[in-house]
Amino acid sequence: MPVGTPADSSVRGDRIPAGLEVLVEVPATSANLGAGYDSFGMALDIRDAVRARITPAPIDPEACVTVSGEGADVLPRSTAHLIHRVAREVLAARGLELGDRLELEARNVIPQSRGMGSSASAVVAGIAIADAIGQAAGCEPETAAGRLAWATHFEGHPDNAAPALFGGVTISFTDIGGAAQSVSVPVADGVRAVLIVPETRLDTAIARSLLPETVPHADAAANSAIAGLFAYAISHDPGMLLEATVDRLHQNYRRPAMLESLERVDALRAAGLAAVVSGAGPTVAVLGTGDDLAERVAAVLRGDPARILATAIAPVGVLTTVVDES
Repeated sequence: MPVGTPADSSVRGDRIPAGLEVLVEVPATSANLGAGYDSFGMALDIRDAVRARITPAPIDPEACVTVSGEGADVLPRSTAHLIHRVAREVLAARGLELGDRLELEARNVIPQSRGMGSSASAVVAGIAIADAIGQAAGCEPETAAGRLAWATHFEGHPDNAAPALFGGVTISFTDIGGAAQSVSVPVADGVRAVLIVPETRLDTAIARSLLPETVPHADAAANSAIAGLFAYAISHDPGMLLEATVDRLHQNYRRPAMLESLERVDALRAAGLAAVVSGAGPTVAVLGTGDDLAERVAAVLRGDPARILATAIAPVGVLTTVVDES
């Protein structure tokens, strides 16, 4: 597990000023993007916001989180909430214990369990909150590599976490030493995304369970070529995005769990639109250019009850603001 280092051995939770407030905003993400299974990721200009506050006195650990918007009816309000749990674990690794003085207010707009990185957003929010609190207590700022290591520790893989941290389009991988790494890929002017978000949800574990242990060598070779083409298309020639988003590793294997989503992908691609399953699904993402991209998607899916969300690719990831230190 990643471990941060306090600025000095005297750093303790009681040095965190009561009343400290931190606001973080974290983008939704879309992973895989066709051929880049467990590697490619993209930040979307759709953001959850979390306000964290250090209270003067301990508060009820069963009622320390308020949630509005997406997931408000199912997410925990206790210290079991993912953001709260991540923040406390990261702080504890830096020698800081808050003692039931962390209060969170989460305002969610990222759809839950839809393949838009809601869990990665929560993890990144917790890491960012912990970093801001740690700095207020005298710790050194966490490095970009440290943040990615923490996010991978909680998420298991960095494909959603990297764009949530750094913004834009990212390619994540494990280096020869076993550490998660990520590089950013430039995005050509005018590239945008349209999300087709159904009401149905899909657990990532179910989607992963449908994948075979091995795939034909020809499919792996084809995906390697297409993944390379995607890096070129997204950066230099968006007109090639249709060819650059073909997948032969994961989408069709998952068809039984999200038949309607793959039917949308098939229809959109037949119409010349670069459609892919977003992450583990069931949301579908379309990449392209033109102010009318959403209208072209809607025309193909006329009568489909799923929500259509047009969004920009977010050039920056998590945003952190220290609101009040009184």
